Amino acid sequence: MTVTTDWQKSAYIGGQAADARINVELETEGMTLNLGPQHPATHGTLRIVVRLDGEQVVWAEPVCGYMHRGYEKLCEVRTYPQVTTLINRIDWLGHFANEVPFILAAEQLMGVEAPPRAQYIRTIFFELARQANLGLFLGDMGVQLGAITPVFFAFRDREYLLNLMEAATGGRFHPNFDRIGGIKEDLPKGWIDECKGAMKRQRAFCDEIEDLLMGNEIFQTRTRGIGVIPAAVGLEYGLSGANIRASGVDWDIRRDEDSPLAWKHADWKVWTHPDGDSFARYWVRLQEVRESTYIVEQLLDGLPAGSIQAKVPRIIKVPAGEAWMHTENPLGEMGYYVVSQGGLGPYRCKIRTPSFNNISILPWLLKGVYVPDVITILASLYFILGDIDR
Repeated sequence: MTVTTDWQKSAYIGGQAADARINVELETEGMTLNLGPQHPATHGTLRIVVRLDGEQVVWAEPVCGYMHRGYEKLCEVRTYPQVTTLINRIDWLGHFANEVPFILAAEQLMGVEAPPRAQYIRTIFFELARQANLGLFLGDMGVQLGAITPVFFAFRDREYLLNLMEAATGGRFHPNFDRIGGIKEDLPKGWIDECKGAMKRQRAFCDEIEDLLMGNEIFQTRTRGIGVIPAAVGLEYGLSGANIRASGVDWDIRRDEDSPLAWKHADWKVWTHPDGDSFARYWVRLQEVRESTYIVEQLLDGLPAGSIQAKVPRIIKVPAGEAWMHTENPLGEMGYYVVSQGGLGPYRCKIRTPSFNNISILPWLLKGVYVPDVITILASLYFILGDIDR
């Protein structure tokens, strides 16, 4: 444009200034998105704060503490038998599995070991809790990606496991069945046959989910190559359970450490996957549910006769000392560090839960991903809020 008169000069300058104003108005500094604290993908009251550049996450931070219940301090003002009632609510879907490491720590301090039959039954219930927990994940992951049917299948088939729990313990969700030196009661008549039938149903459920969900093109596109965790990074953040095994780390406390429980009497396999992405985490958990059914069947076939309770004092007083016991729970490594001063309850109880460590990787993992993938990644890491906020 050739400017020739004062009027044309003024018009040109005015036009350039107007363009500049529009550019300033359109420029944004990025958006902050609050995911939660009430959101289906956060499995409870967890808040994820993400800062976006367009659709891409440039910064993320989990904010927990909304349902902190002070479990560690509550344990310190209860007797040892009362603590089991409390702690099977930490990972509420894993219920019975939460009780076991605490009881093992108390038994170690007292120098007591439960009879073989009790150890077998403990292990069987531990695996039933694993199936109930992970089975729900297998259905829930579909919901997070828009497929509703799998979660109905998951709830349907979990009922068979909860029925077994209720028949033996009286409780569907909070069995409170473990005791120092053994278990509360022996198995009721007909329970073993019913349990074997339920294991076949769980394997059929796994086959159904594999056909329905894992072969789906949308599921594969939304999960393969999404949320990749290299093994070294996962270990640095303290990941455990299926989350670290999906990154190729062949580590499972059930197999790799000595335990009084009965896993060593069964022939089973630890599943790993080399990819470390959301699909791998789903695939590993699916295999673990199948493998768990085989463990239960073998233990039922080899269930020894005899007592279910070792001789312990009527009033439990644990000798002074310290003990650390951890187990491979459905969500990963769970452990209790118990300090006793010889009283009726723990002097100090430190609880290590897998979900707290598993979400600690989120700031690293979510950086650079797109908003829809945040949901996929949260679902694949699979955490329970009670397991984060103790």
